[in-house]
Amino acid sequence: MDVAKLVETTLAGMGYELVDLEVSGRGLMRVFMDKPDGISVEDCERVSNQLVRLFTVEGVEYERLEVSSPGLDRVLKKESDFVRFAGQKAQIKVRVPLAGRKNFAGIIGEVKDGVVQLDVDGSLVAIELSNMDKARLVPVF
Repeated sequence: MDVAKLVETTLAGMGYELVDLEVSGRGLMRVFMDKPDGISVEDCERVSNQLVRLFTVEGVEYERLEVSSPGLDRVLKKESDFVRFAGQKAQIKVRVPLAGRKNFAGIIGEVKDGVVQLDVDGSLVAIELSNMDKARLVPVF
C-alpha cells in the first residue's frame, strides 16, 4: 500500500495539499500540509482525526502521528511548488555539482520543462528538478 498516495488523496479531498510525508523507523509519521490561506491548529486536528480513522480502516501501522503546517522554511518538491513561490528566496542543494557547487541560494525565477531558473546574486543558474536533492524556502524577516 502506498501510504503517501493514500494521505495525499485524503488531504486533497479535504481541501489540503500534502507538502511532505516523513516516516521514521520507530513508527513516527509526520504529515506536513498546506492550503492557500494557511494552516490553523483546528486544521491539524481535523486532518489528524481523519487520518487516524483512515489508518485504522486501511491497516496502516504507526506509533505516533504528527500533523502540521510546512513552516516558513517550507520544503519545495514539485514543479508547481517552484511556480507558486516564484520571486521568493530558496536554498537548493543539488545531487550532481553545477560549476563545482552543490548549494545555491537565490530568488526563484521562471520554471519550465522541469528546470528552475534561480537568480544567485544576479547570475541565472538553471537547475533541473531531477538534480535537486533538497530545496526549501528561505524566510525573509
